[in-house]
Amino acid sequence: MLKNMPRTLIEQTINQIGQKVQVAGWINSKRDHGQMVFIDLRDKSGILQIVAGKNQAQDLREEDVVCVQGQIKNRPPQMENPDIQTGKIELEAEKITVLSKAATLPFALKDVPSLSLPVLLDFRPLTLRSERVKAILTIQEVVIDSFRQTMKRLGFFEFQAPAIVPTATEGGAEVFKIDYYGHNAYLAQSPQMYKQIMVGAFERVFTVTKAYRAEPSYTTRHLSEYVSLDAEMGFIDSWEDLMAVCEIVIRDMWSALEQKCPKELSLFGVTLPILSNNPLPKIKMRQAQEIIFQRTGRDNRNEPDLTPEDEKEICLWSKENYHSDIIFITHYPRSKRPFYTQEDPSDPQYTLSFDILCAGLEITTGGQRINDYQRLLQNIKEWGNTPNDFRFYLQAFQYGMPPEGGFAFGAERLVKQILQLENLREANAFPRDMGRIDNRLNG
Repeated sequence: MLKNMPRTLIEQTINQIGQKVQVAGWINSKRDHGQMVFIDLRDKSGILQIVAGKNQAQDLREEDVVCVQGQIKNRPPQMENPDIQTGKIELEAEKITVLSKAATLPFALKDVPSLSLPVLLDFRPLTLRSERVKAILTIQEVVIDSFRQTMKRLGFFEFQAPAIVPTATEGGAEVFKIDYYGHNAYLAQSPQMYKQIMVGAFERVFTVTKAYRAEPSYTTRHLSEYVSLDAEMGFIDSWEDLMAVCEIVIRDMWSALEQKCPKELSLFGVTLPILSNNPLPKIKMRQAQEIIFQRTGRDNRNEPDLTPEDEKEICLWSKENYHSDIIFITHYPRSKRPFYTQEDPSDPQYTLSFDILCAGLEITTGGQRINDYQRLLQNIKEWGNTPNDFRFYLQAFQYGMPPEGGFAFGAERLVKQILQLENLREANAFPRDMGRIDNRLNG
């Protein structure tokens, strides 16, 4: 690259017609036309057509990294491309410098949408460069950034939660056990206990963190490592305060996506899941099961949770009756929720808890927490745990904790539902499951 000429991003070239510029990026495609060669050059901001002589470009191939100096000119009207931002201009190459040569590609990047998921992930460093995968990750980046901005606007303090914990947060066997200097430790199933502790210092807190679940599952709905958008807030008047904040978060996300990602949404041919113009609908879990039974004849009315089929059906009902793809399901059974979940005083078999379903999939879970020290001790024992294992966490309640609660959004699940992806693994840059840590574990 010429040191006396700054690099120009491709998106900036539309304002530099007639000027000499230096651009750099990857060769997205190459088309030979006799003595003239047309190259589509790609950088982080877009694609620009390069017009070069045969001798300048004869040894170039897709994904070579090059620097090109030349003049920006208007394309002939019949050669304009309305599908790209730079479709009315081109760069007439004066000099092409190869910065890095690429090996022969195992497939063309334009064919990434047709690849099987295993191949897509086997070649992840390459497929990340495709328009489709970059669009998915752009949606995820906007979702996470919107969550963060909303939390800060609402007065929440951001903290960093630890990934290594001394005991299983949620209980159960779905934990990754690790050797911690000769002692047992675990990868955190969630930042739950730490965000509750932080309420005692900052009242309203949030974290964007990784969570780990050792689920022996290859389903399209689960990952072993995922991004959790967690929040917790003290001095609540009601557990409904939590749902109100969740609704603000979702509406802000949708607004951000509409403003910043029209190109990405268009690429997938989707519109955002429908949000009711009124407050989002809310029904109790048992009511949802009764509705599903009446609609389908499928009787899950005594089950402690909704099945995947139930989640899809109740979202269809919500769309038909409330014009909303998103619905709150509340009052899950006490036996289904963690020990720290507040019971419903009017019916102690159930809890002041909720899930949010979006177009047939749970994207959020939340609820009011128990803030009474003695009640927590009792529940820890009732759930079959040892209070001593939770003594660090319990200090926050031993020394005074206001009424509080919180929630967590799964970032990948949000992206999956927004783009109507078939598999959650597509919504993660480097997905982990029981069969893969970058490479396949079984060869």
